[in-house]
Amino acid sequence: MTAAIDLLSRIRIVLVATSHPGNVGAAARAMFTMGLTRLVLVSPRRFPDPEAVALATGATSVLDGATVLGTLDEAIAGCALAIGLSARPREFAGRVLAMRDAAMEAVVTAPHGDIAFVFGSEMSGLSNAELARCALVATIPANPDYASLNLAAAVQVVAYELRVAATGGDVWRAPRFAPATADEIEALFANGERTLIAMRILNPEMPKKLLPRLRRLFARAGLEKEEVNILRGIVARIDQLIARREP
Repeated sequence: MTAAIDLLSRIRIVLVATSHPGNVGAAARAMFTMGLTRLVLVSPRRFPDPEAVALATGATSVLDGATVLGTLDEAIAGCALAIGLSARPREFAGRVLAMRDAAMEAVVTAPHGDIAFVFGSEMSGLSNAELARCALVATIPANPDYASLNLAAAVQVVAYELRVAATGGDVWRAPRFAPATADEIEALFANGERTLIAMRILNPEMPKKLLPRLRRLFARAGLEKEEVNILRGIVARIDQLIARREP
């Protein structure tokens, strides 16, 4: 995980000519949830701004550390790779990758220097001239009839793909409990069979497929010791109630 954090620390998210400060705040939140912290703003219309802080929702450290510059050239200066985001086809776009592939290329290149992911304005995206300053174009596979994402949503997708590429998609795991043994499950099955007969659900003379299906159910369930104990307790209580009603 330390290596992944080091890789992500090389990523700059560059927002060019943003119109709405709320989008800047929402983008900062999207970044922070995925471990990205380097935000670069090129000629934002309004920043800093209370609306950006409100939409950041706990990710104000990203806003506090944001760099504000006047040109895209300044924003990508010193980068080993600049990747521009575009939803629409461009005639002179150069090499175009799906975002997942672009994230992998970024992670592979990151040990050699900073990587910039460049986003255009909310209204028109990156201009052809701005996109030409990027070595790669990344696009997010989306509905071709409506492929334009909200700026913060696009940042979230990019940040997610970068984290998966850097970490391998590792996630938390639920704790594993002791599995029930074969004899514990068999004892439960035997108890249950007797109870089903007592309840007249199972006719031992004509069992049909009920018992084999129950065995398949138990096998699929992967029962734990505690689960077997719970089920045996339920069966025992049913047996008590049946015994009370019998003459």
